[in-house]
This record gives sequence, structure tokens and C-alpha cells, in this order.
Amino acid sequence: MNVVLIGYRGTGKSTVARILGERLRRTVISTDAAIVQEAGQPIPQIVEQSGWDHFRELETRMCRKLQDQTNLVVDTGGGLILREENVKILKTNGTIFWLTAEVPTIVNRISGDTQRPSLSGTKSFVEEIEDILKERTPKYQSAADYIIPTDQETPESIANQIINQLPSSFLKET
Repeated sequence: MNVVLIGYRGTGKSTVARILGERLRRTVISTDAAIVQEAGQPIPQIVEQSGWDHFRELETRMCRKLQDQTNLVVDTGGGLILREENVKILKTNGTIFWLTAEVPTIVNRISGDTQRPSLSGTKSFVEEIEDILKERTPKYQSAADYIIPTDQETPESIANQIINQLPSSFLKET
């Protein structure tokens, strides 16, 4: 079984994934980092040259690569849930944890991030976050086995909450 983290950027997925990987002695896979490594380009360049549809296809290919692997902690890109196929693939051998945060928390956490291109290209930073969350929230809710608000939590406490939800059989596999 895998532990899969979903949520908008800035909700703590990457940091929590690293902590979980250490505590559970599991390999951590960041779908975005793996895509960047395979493509040999940062995400903004991939999107600029080939568009968001192409990037979403790369996400689906990455999900397929992970489909038969187990004992992973998977840190997904924020938009991976936009394709239902990705969620189905990840659910075949994973428990999905949706890390949430309110807009002000997200703004505070990602305001300096230059590795993610604008998703709308026309709205203010805050408006874009609000609109994207409004669009994605039902998809995150549908995909999630567990929901963990991260606004007032440390990454360590979030990792503890996740570990406490895992079946004992998963913990024995370590």
C-alpha cells in the first residue's frame, strides 16, 4: 500500500511526505519532481512550450508508472486530481490524504514560488488561488480517503495524524 498526498500547492505535501518517508522508512516520490527529471525541464518551461494538457498527460503517465509499486509515499502535484483516471490509478494501491489550507495560509506559503506557472494567466495571485480551489475542491473531496487541515498544524503533527490513520498492517511492513 502507498500513502498518497493530494492538495493544492502550499498545503504541505512535500514537507509532510519527507517526514513520512523518514518515519515509515518508505521511498518518497514527488510526481512533479519525477516529471521534471524525466522531461529535463522545469514545469513552467514544459507548460510554456507544450501547454497544460501536455503536462496533465505527463502526470497520467507518471501515475501509470507508479501503479504497480507499493510502500511509497507519493507527493502529488496539485492538479493531478483533475483527471479521474489518475485518482483511480492511485487508489488501486494507495490511501489518499487530502491536505487542506485556507487561502491566506496558501498565499503566505507560496508567494515566492517561481516554479509554478500561472494557471489562469489573467487573474491576481489571490483570485487565481480562490478560483482554482473552488474548481478543485469537489475533486479533492471525491478523491480523499482522509482530509487533514494544515493551517494551524506543524508538518510533524500532520505526519502524526496520517500515521494514526494508517492500518496496522501498513505499519508492520516497515
